[in-house]
This record gives sequence, C-alpha cells and structure tokens, in this order.
Amino acid sequence: MSAVPLASGADDWETILGRLLDLHPKKIDLSLGRVTRLLEALGRPELRLPPVIHVAGTNGKGSTVAFMRAILEASGRSVHVYTSPHLVRFHERIRLGRPGGGQLVGDAELADTLAFCEKANAGQPITFFEITTAAAFKLFSEHPADYLLLEVGLGGRVDATNVVARPAATVITPVSFDHPEFLGTTVAAIAFEKAGIMKPDVPAILGLQSKEAFDVLAREAAKLAVPLHVAGLDFWAREEHGRLIFEDARGLLDLPLPRLTGEHQHQNAANAIAALRVVIPDLPAPAIEAGLLAADWPARLQSIKKGPIEALAPEGAEIWLDGAHNEDGARVLAQTLADFEDKASRPLALVCGSLTTKNTAAFLRAFKGLAQEVLAVPVLGDHSGRSPREVAALANAEGIPAVACESLESALRFLSARDWHVPPRILITGSLYLAGDVLRFNESPPV
Repeated sequence: MSAVPLASGADDWETILGRLLDLHPKKIDLSLGRVTRLLEALGRPELRLPPVIHVAGTNGKGSTVAFMRAILEASGRSVHVYTSPHLVRFHERIRLGRPGGGQLVGDAELADTLAFCEKANAGQPITFFEITTAAAFKLFSEHPADYLLLEVGLGGRVDATNVVARPAATVITPVSFDHPEFLGTTVAAIAFEKAGIMKPDVPAILGLQSKEAFDVLAREAAKLAVPLHVAGLDFWAREEHGRLIFEDARGLLDLPLPRLTGEHQHQNAANAIAALRVVIPDLPAPAIEAGLLAADWPARLQSIKKGPIEALAPEGAEIWLDGAHNEDGARVLAQTLADFEDKASRPLALVCGSLTTKNTAAFLRAFKGLAQEVLAVPVLGDHSGRSPREVAALANAEGIPAVACESLESALRFLSARDWHVPPRILITGSLYLAGDVLRFNESPPV
C-alpha cells in the first residue's frame, strides 16, 4: 500500500481511531480469538512478517527495543518497530523500516490501513489494541525490512502480538508487579503470563529477574525446550572507568556508556546486545558501539533543556522527565536520582501525576528521604487519573510534603515563585500519559 493522499471524502486517522474505540467489548477478556479472526479476514499478514524479536516484561521493554533498533540500523539493517502506548501521537506505535533509518507511519497510509481493517472487522467487538495491532501487522507485511521488533502490549500469553508463531528470539525484561487486574496478584502469576511469548526451541533472553519470576520463567522454558540466555548467568554488563563492559560466551566487549541515562539502562542495553548476538552471531562491534550512542527513547530520564517548560521552571533548574509508573520503576528511578545527588547536590522537587489503577503510595514511597517535596498534578484526558488532591494526600501520608496543583504549568510557576539558594532538580514522573502531556505542552513530540 503506497502512502498516497486520502481519497476525497475519506475519513482521517483520528476519526477512524475514534470509531474503533466504540468497538471495545464491554468486558475485556484477554484472548487471541478476536485478533485471530480479524487477521484471517485480512489474509494472515502475521505470516508475512520479517524475522521477529518479541519483547515482554514489566519495565525496560521500550528501552531494550530502542537499543536493538539503533544497533541494527547502525549495522545497515532496516527495522520495523511496534511499541505502545504512544506519548503524543498514535503514529509513534508503528515505525516502518527504511534503508538508512526508519520513519513513523504517515497520516494517509495509517488512515487507509485503519479503514481497511475496520471494514474487514465488520463491526464485531474487538479491543482497540487488537485491531490496531492487526493494522500494524498489515503495514509491516507490506513493507520490506530485515527485522521486526515487536513489543507486547499487556502480559504476553494472550496479548494480541502473540499470534507470531515462530519469532527469531524472545526477550523478557525484568518482571515485577503491575496490571494486577489483568495479569494476576503475584509476581509468579505475572511471570507466567509473560512467559507465554516463549516458543518451542526459540532462544529466549531473560533480563535480571527476582527469584520468584525466574523460577516461573525457567520452568515454562523447560516445558518448551527453550534455549535460555540469562542475565547474570550467561551474559553480564558492568561499568568500569566510564565504559560499559559486556561479556557473554562469545567474548568481551569494551563499549561506550549508553546515551540513555541511568544505570538501569546498562542492563537494558545488555539485554539488547545479548539478544542480537544470539540472532546475528557475527554482528560487528562497531555497530553495537554506534547503536548505544544513538539510541533514543523519549520520557525515559529525558532531559528537558528548552521549550515552555524550561521557560516556566526556576532559572538554572535541572529538569527530567520519566514515564515510570509502578513500584519497581520508581525504585530504579529513585536510585538514579540518588546517584545524581551524590555527584551534584540539588534539592529534588517531584512533579507527579498518577492513575487510579496504580499503587501511587508505593510509587511515592520510593522517593521518601530523597524528594524535598511533591507537586501533584492531573493526568489529562480520559485515563482514570487520580486528582492532584488525592496524590498530594498520599505523598503527605508517606512523609513527603506535598501540594496539589491544578496543572503542570501552575506547578512550575509555584516552584519559580520561590528563591532558591541552589537551583532545584525537578523530576516529572508517575505516568506515561503525564509524560505525553508534558511533551505535548513542550511542543516536542517523538519522531
């Protein structure tokens, strides 16, 4: 399908996405039945994809995908990428591989494909993620590429992406507690769902896991005779003298530190390198080096140095944006901010928005003793966001002084009205949807 202008009178992509939301079942029962039915109607595009590296996990999926994309592109390969959710525009979910670097799907081609899928679905109940995943598969099947990096939406076992029967490899990043309403109320139950992407005899790369998660993943792998490549057992990454040292059975690599900020990104980079060295044993080291330095993943400890946010913040403030939204993500993020504090001390102000589906108290608890204050802000749109007053109350209950603010702008103005002996370090976090709000407000959408 060529990227041509929409035919006269055709609906744009936003209009079609709005209609697709109306097809959502009244009750979400995670299954593969609906997406399989639609894919049959579309002619089984999932059978015509380039080699797939399928990625699941609780935290670090997107960053691991970003590293793999950058490394593969640095090696001269074209790469399709599917991730979710988007931050500012839906197009971020679908990146089409091109020689010399991919690009996000265009308006016209997206609208055409969504309309085609809507017609093929014929009004039957289907979730938004399922029908848009089918649309992505159709697009990926119609454009040549060397690889498809496929990120799970929710869980793994019955996620819409799990119709791919024979990926080149699977990757499971650290599994922790999130989405209990869908995945289970224990780490073991959640790990079982994530393990569902593993396929017989297909190599699986496991990031660092808790014992509870690893025991489940190893058990499920054994059932399927899955060759495992396990962080801390089969490959290692560590920082030495400002360099990233990676080691596996093929040898040792002395690499630059990743462009993405934070020690946790070293392990995400290691997961990416381990996976690619399994799939492409002769992957050249210069491509790995170049990829680590080029990888970009917005709203993951993203430094904000220009735009309306910088203008509103206190003069000289250091501003960071991160989409962490669960307890484990908060713990890792807080450790990185503690490292920042050790290197250059500044008062830390947390600007936080959160959803009602998240354990906001546990998220905030990770910053106790580190954050000087919390400025609670709303998450815009229809995302079941907690009110700023509720977030502030939870922060106060955790022993972190907090105030409720009516908007991100008012929170920044509140900070700017104060005299600072040392300009503050501001961390905006708590929700990927809030991160999208920030990038939209700052007029800096991902590309």
